[in-house]
Amino acid sequence: MKVLKSLLIAAVLFFGVTTVMAQATYTDKNGDEYEFKGHWFLQLQGGSQYDLDDDADFWHSFKTNIQVGLGYQFSPVFGARLQVNAWKSKYGWDTEDDYLFVNHYNFNYVAPGVDFMFNLSNAICGWNPKRFFNVTAFVGAGANIAWDNDMANEIASVNLDADGYTDAQASLGNLWDGTKVRLFGRAGLAFDFRICDALSLGLEANANATGDGYDSKDDGGLDWYFNGLVGVKINLGKTYTKKEKPAPVPTPAPVERVAEPAPEPVPAPAPEPVKVEPIERTIFFNLNSSEINESENAKIDEVVEYLNQNPEAKVDITGYADKETGNESINSELAAKRAENTVEALKAKGIDASRISSDSKGDKEQPFAENDKNRCVIMIAAE
Repeated sequence: MKVLKSLLIAAVLFFGVTTVMAQATYTDKNGDEYEFKGHWFLQLQGGSQYDLDDDADFWHSFKTNIQVGLGYQFSPVFGARLQVNAWKSKYGWDTEDDYLFVNHYNFNYVAPGVDFMFNLSNAICGWNPKRFFNVTAFVGAGANIAWDNDMANEIASVNLDADGYTDAQASLGNLWDGTKVRLFGRAGLAFDFRICDALSLGLEANANATGDGYDSKDDGGLDWYFNGLVGVKINLGKTYTKKEKPAPVPTPAPVERVAEPAPEPVPAPAPEPVKVEPIERTIFFNLNSSEINESENAKIDEVVEYLNQNPEAKVDITGYADKETGNESINSELAAKRAENTVEALKAKGIDASRISSDSKGDKEQPFAENDKNRCVIMIAAE
């Protein structure tokens, strides 16, 4: 367990450094630019397990297993995951008399662990959010928890005279019972085929090494088992953002210089009426909310006071939603509701509806550079 703790601490330090490298951009053939975004992902896999040191024939050594993983992609190259591999491990041997029903045994296991992942495709070819095929290498470690080894113990307790059986039985020199916990190390490759931004189909092959005796045999070295898995990888959230292109600046038309006539005497201008300066107030809202916070009521009172002091003045109200959360449909409805609630607040304080105009931009326009500030309503009152 101390090894696992050290690995986790190393992972935190390692990925704390690599998050500096997490920003990456990609420009497609149309000139559209994309920026990498860190994200969680979920893996659901199933497959088969094979033991390299098994004495049984090749086809009798396979056993079905499953694997579930939850990970985070810190940058286009580096990621990590917590995974749990489980079901049954199968071992045994074959004799000349083919006592397969006697010589084969299996037991249950569950093996949680941590893997550090390295995307070879992005490291070699550069990050591309639309790439169809990606290859990822990984290394990791964890704890293999095994139990229910009754079949092996029963074989060891039976005395049969079949040729070859006694020698094979004698090789069970590391029999165990109850529940055993062993550390393991692993390495492997994952091959992902992109279906869409959120989903990939995957193939994975990994090799696992644990201490001698996992298979109840005395082999004098590490026990190895291999997993071949197929499954799906689900990205939980956006994996990239698309940068908006700046609007082209129009080229100013050339200005023709025309000779100006001599100025005529200008009568003294009549005094201009005093202009009342417009006011602008912004009401900020909480995430996914259209309710006006109590702390924002003072801004509404200021606009009401301005309108009462200037009977000819009117107020324009525009609702917005931030672009980084929700979707276009939800944000359009949310921005409109924010504008509607602000209109109702002004009317409740005595402002006639004929002096109020409202609009909603959804998330199509972002008046502020800081994303969270775009959950707002902007009020502009003027004569």
